[in-house]
Amino acid sequence: MELVIATRNNGKLREIKAMLKGTRIRVLSLDDFPGCPDVIEDGKTFRENALKKARAVAEYTGKTALADDSGLSVDALDGAPGVYSARFSGPGADDLKNNRKLLRMMKDVPDEKRGAEFVCVMALAGKGVKEKTVKGIVRGRIMREMRGPRGFGYDPLFYYSPKRMTFAEMGPEEKNRVSHRARALAKIKALFKTE
Repeated sequence: MELVIATRNNGKLREIKAMLKGTRIRVLSLDDFPGCPDVIEDGKTFRENALKKARAVAEYTGKTALADDSGLSVDALDGAPGVYSARFSGPGADDLKNNRKLLRMMKDVPDEKRGAEFVCVMALAGKGVKEKTVKGIVRGRIMREMRGPRGFGYDPLFYYSPKRMTFAEMGPEEKNRVSHRARALAKIKALFKTE
């Protein structure tokens, strides 16, 4: 089976490809479809954005598409940055600017109120498959400084207690066993086995 991963985020693509290794799924990326238009993520929820991307990419490519919309939800910020995680720091946003903004906003938040969760919603759409969304969540807390050279996004600030390290301190294989994306993708893989 061929599956188009509906993202231009190389970090996400790398993780999803690694997690699907060893399956019968042949992973394609948007690089395999250079004319595929960008999908504007204007939904109010991760689910809306993921479905919109999966449907658009499936329609353009004529293949089954898997889209992921994910982000960080911080308790002390009433769930922000949420669906705005990638563009949290405004125009020209990048991982470093987003992390610095989060650190500034969390500066006076005490340790016991720094809870957060990474949320990933994956959507499957395309000819011959039943449209489906699944969710993966992992709880952690926001550090007071960035730690670790790996990962992307908010990984350097997201401390995962069971491993006593941030996501950016974990090796890719270790992170891919416990992350929100891994949890969502496990549900997608289970769907392929049952359909």
